[in-house]
Amino acid sequence: MRDAQQWFDSYGNDHRDARNRAIHWVCVPLILWCVIAALWAIPVPRAFAQPGLWAGVTMFLAWTFYWRLSRVIGLGMLAVFVVFGFIAQLAYAALGAMHLLVLAGVLFVLAWIGQFIGHALEGRRPSFLTDLAYLLIGPAWLLGKLLARARIAY
Repeated sequence: MRDAQQWFDSYGNDHRDARNRAIHWVCVPLILWCVIAALWAIPVPRAFAQPGLWAGVTMFLAWTFYWRLSRVIGLGMLAVFVVFGFIAQLAYAALGAMHLLVLAGVLFVLAWIGQFIGHALEGRRPSFLTDLAYLLIGPAWLLGKLLARARIAY
């Protein structure tokens, strides 16, 4: 498995245009939240578990990838998952499953349109078209940028 810097360098090669990077700062976290919210809306028998079970399982599986990539990235993404899960739970409680799913679906489509506009401006294909693992790398790449600004090694 590649280390975090190798993944980030490769991902960064497809994200050199400042406009594309700015779009990614908005759209990547939004897409991640939409996936979590949509999974939160999947029904779970009350006797079996609470709403959010499928989101929690998926976040845990993604987190294991991040933890193996880097302990610091893993801890940072754990914090992101906790915050995004909390927001999804609040939205679920306020909107109900169906409205949350509709909201997540609409925002997901809009955010992906933004991503493709960014890549059109960049003149490069999205990284995930070469390797689906880049769907996990995008959020970590942004976290890596924040960590670098805070001078925290990952």
